[in-house]
Amino acid sequence: MLAQLVQTAGLAASICAGLIFIVAAAAKLRHRDVLPGVIANYRLLPDWLVLPAAVALPVAEIVIGVALLVDRWPVAAPLAGIALLLVFAAAMAINIRRGRTQIDCGCGLSALRQGLGWPLVVRNLALAALLALRLPGGPALAGSEVLVAAMSGGVLFLLYLFFNALNALPGRPASGARG
Repeated sequence: MLAQLVQTAGLAASICAGLIFIVAAAAKLRHRDVLPGVIANYRLLPDWLVLPAAVALPVAEIVIGVALLVDRWPVAAPLAGIALLLVFAAAMAINIRRGRTQIDCGCGLSALRQGLGWPLVVRNLALAALLALRLPGGPALAGSEVLVAAMSGGVLFLLYLFFNALNALPGRPASGARG
């Protein structure tokens, strides 16, 4: 029973993360002319790696997102998603520690630019932790459990979009503001 619950929650997290990666990649591709600047603003890569990173990042997000959604690689896809989320969290945390909270997070929703802040780091770490639920093998899920996972993943994705929009509203304190 517990193993099935963990498997269902892990599949829901995979669906949610897959949708997040695909939507973020689509936004990055739509605005690919500004992506190198967003990456360069983090000041973590040498100049000669910024453009290749700007080309590779949306491709990686699409590949990982699709892999999470089709669920054909139940270990590799979540591990790749976790790795990318941890890289994003580390890049944000480094810049927050440097006091550079006003740069755009580059999360992919260009109309909702967000400065860096600890809530974004925690969001990425929480999503990585949820993806980790997909890693332990377990019994195959029944059709009803897959349906519940799909619906739950979709709801989690909508909640993710809602809270991102809420956090990016004009007039709200910056994510990195200290309270």
